[in-house]
Amino acid sequence: MNATSASRADPSINDGVSQSVASPATRRTLVWDAPVRVFHWLTVASFAGAWITAESERWRLIHVTLGYTVAGLVVFRILWGLIGTRHARFSSFVRGPRAAADYLGSLLRGRPERHAGHNPAGALAIVALLGLALAVVASGWATYNDRFGGWIEEAHEALATGMLAVVGVHVAGVLLGSWLHRENLVGAMITGRKPVGPEEGIRRAWHAVAVLMLVAAPGFWWLQWQGAAAADGFTDRPIAAAKAVQGAHDDD
Repeated sequence: MNATSASRADPSINDGVSQSVASPATRRTLVWDAPVRVFHWLTVASFAGAWITAESERWRLIHVTLGYTVAGLVVFRILWGLIGTRHARFSSFVRGPRAAADYLGSLLRGRPERHAGHNPAGALAIVALLGLALAVVASGWATYNDRFGGWIEEAHEALATGMLAVVGVHVAGVLLGSWLHRENLVGAMITGRKPVGPEEGIRRAWHAVAVLMLVAAPGFWWLQWQGAAAADGFTDRPIAAAKAVQGAHDDD
């Protein structure tokens, strides 16, 4: 969800010259800090797992746990987007629809703008994904707790489908950007490094924060499972209980 999007374009490489012919000094610059990368891949894994387990009552605890994990990750990303490193901050890459249109126009002209961080079009996808993730989790919580009637479950499914569609657009943008700029944007979200000048880089990777994230997520999962075990599994879910009561009434 953060693999391609918007920061200030680098004018020194905005003429369509490929990254492969950039000087050696521009090939291994740290751009993405460790928390951004951990957020990205944890969110990918959590959303994928939640989607896969969505239709199975047997795996409902996993589905709910991963959904809450996504919520926690999004809250962290919003905070990190305010206080994080240079290219993680929203102020560095959120530029609005006009900037996104200009960037897409540069693609059509065959002279794509280069950005050390996120490009303007990808930034819109990221903002949309963050907002949709919160909406999906909120509607999922309401569904799980049997709030607002049956329509909320349909809304939850529709929002999740919409989020999957935006993910698809985002992935397509990553692949297209990798091809046009001749750089591995997926690899950059793993290593944190991109072929840009050292003046575009960041000083610290903030590994300690990333480690805390990697400890907090499994710790939360363990607490969820422990709570479920203490409650004799997952049978005390509000929805399950409501259905059981309804079934008893039907039998009468």
